Amino acid sequence: MKRVKKKSFENLSKANIEKVIALLNPSSSAQASDTTVKPITKKEACDILNIAYNTTRLSNIIEEYDEQKQYTKKRKAGLRGRPASDAEINEACSSFLGGDTISDISKRLFRSAGFVRAVLERVGVPSRPNNKEERLTPHYFPDECVAEDFKMGEIAWSAVYHSTIIVKERLDLEWLASKKGMANVDYEAKYGCPCYSIYVVQKVDSEDTYFANVQSGGFSAYAPAYELGKLTHLEKYGVNLERL
Repeated sequence: MKRVKKKSFENLSKANIEKVIALLNPSSSAQASDTTVKPITKKEACDILNIAYNTTRLSNIIEEYDEQKQYTKKRKAGLRGRPASDAEINEACSSFLGGDTISDISKRLFRSAGFVRAVLERVGVPSRPNNKEERLTPHYFPDECVAEDFKMGEIAWSAVYHSTIIVKERLDLEWLASKKGMANVDYEAKYGCPCYSIYVVQKVDSEDTYFANVQSGGFSAYAPAYELGKLTHLEKYGVNLERL
């Protein structure tokens, strides 16, 4: 398939290209019953897409869109009724835990959003909030994620920060006593479970900064075990937790 390079100011979204195609060919759209509707000019089509007037490029954009649409339709038809493969499960889990939306994952896998969501729920992937209000509320873990014991350096999930975390230390009395300035508090007795020092991993959007090569960052925090979820059960599906 052809690949048309997109400039930042151009509006080449799926919805906008479909709009242009419909306006260029009103007889084949829903407005076909209205014979008074005239097709727009190619100059007007370029203006809607916010591209320079270039009929060859306009044709390439529409051609690429049609080819991609047919390819997607063919792939979805070929996968319809088939169970998720190991590679699809790996991709769905890794991408979702890495911050991708279910919608984006479904497009890459040529599966429906409902199919991807069902796969994530079946294998025990922690859920993620859909809006700011949900981010303020800790989410419950699937049974596969529930645990109290975490190893130093283990990759886990935070129900509070909705992100992967790295377990640094278990805050037991022996460790606290070895650290000057740390309050000697029995956190396990206080919270009813072990507590941990963690590092919360976050994606970094540094494209327009002096640190364009930085891909991830984060911050240190503390968390009781009931706010942390195991992810090691996903390794049997090929998920590389270190890459998260």
